[in-house]
Amino acid sequence: MSTANTRINGSTRDYVYETVKKQIINWELNPGTKISEKDVAEKLKVSRTPVREAFLKLAQEELIGVYPQSGTIVSQIDMELVEEGRFVRENIEKAIVREAVETFNNDQLFQLETNITMQELCIEKGSHHRLFELDEEFHRLLFEGCNKARTWKIIRQMNSHFDRLRMLRLASNTDWKVVVTQHKSIFEKISDKEPDNAEKLMGEHLRLVIFEKEELKKQYPSYFK
Repeated sequence: MSTANTRINGSTRDYVYETVKKQIINWELNPGTKISEKDVAEKLKVSRTPVREAFLKLAQEELIGVYPQSGTIVSQIDMELVEEGRFVRENIEKAIVREAVETFNNDQLFQLETNITMQELCIEKGSHHRLFELDEEFHRLLFEGCNKARTWKIIRQMNSHFDRLRMLRLASNTDWKVVVTQHKSIFEKISDKEPDNAEKLMGEHLRLVIFEKEELKKQYPSYFK
């Protein structure tokens, strides 16, 4: 196989992986839903090889389970994976936000402020999918601003189950102001050059969904492992 073909195949696999992963995180594919290589290949108009490769990647992240008798099924949320991903993210992001306090310039601060303004607009318009995207972008801007884009990418791969829980929280609890207010407070502490307070607020922010997990488990028992 030529390098050109490998590259094309690789990008097709990534396209399938990102598409199906997004459907799982956005709750377009609920836990227990059966998916097949054939159906996904037909829907996305790709061959089955990149779909098989994407499924392997999704299985490694434990977003899907492949069972000989039952086929491929979307996994339930695993709270152990949620907590492990959240733990790694919290501890790295506390270090990132301290670095942002020291290094962010006016342009980088303006990007964060623009992002928060868009989040406030989401509260008015009532779009939890868009709010989730902006939430992700807020944190990504912190990593990229500290020249840690690769670290962000690694954390993303560990946080699939945590992301599903966060999205479920946004979909079922329309009090989104608390999330946006926390982002605003973190931004203010970065602007005001207060590393200790910025770090403390980041820890509280990334623990928010954990305090609500029992309520979510009561509301959606079949979604959890």
